[in-house]
Amino acid sequence: MPSIRRATEADAKPILDLRCASIRAFGTERYHEEQVERWAAHPFGSAPYLESIRNESESVAVAEGNGELAGFGRVELDTGVVSAVYVHPDYARNGVGSALLSHLESVARDAGVDSLTLHASLNAVPFYEEHGYERVSTVTHEVTGGVELACVEMRRDISVE
Repeated sequence: MPSIRRATEADAKPILDLRCASIRAFGTERYHEEQVERWAAHPFGSAPYLESIRNESESVAVAEGNGELAGFGRVELDTGVVSAVYVHPDYARNGVGSALLSHLESVARDAGVDSLTLHASLNAVPFYEEHGYERVSTVTHEVTGGVELACVEMRRDISVE
């Protein structure tokens, strides 16, 4: 099982690299190549991750396995939005995503959040459903270059565990 800790500023670039690897590995399950490449593109580099790590109203966590970054997740504590759960392809389907999501839910619950929402990529919907998230609606997520991805808005009550 991976160890999970709060992200540090030194994690910003590895988080960006992991995100891109994860999108390229799994995005093609439900999206075409142009969508995947635009989704993986990150014109601002690691700056947004650095900003999130420094932001007190967000919690960014990383999972480590064998001394390297295995995954990361982010929850916005003021809105109850899970804005990221990504796992490196080398660690996929080994409990890393589940551990990260559970950690984010615990952090949010401790901060007084009663429910979480997220916009799941189509390839991630089954993962979230397995963890008690329910479909709310179909939404569109715009990525780099104005390319749109169909996603599913999902919600879970975390007030009682």
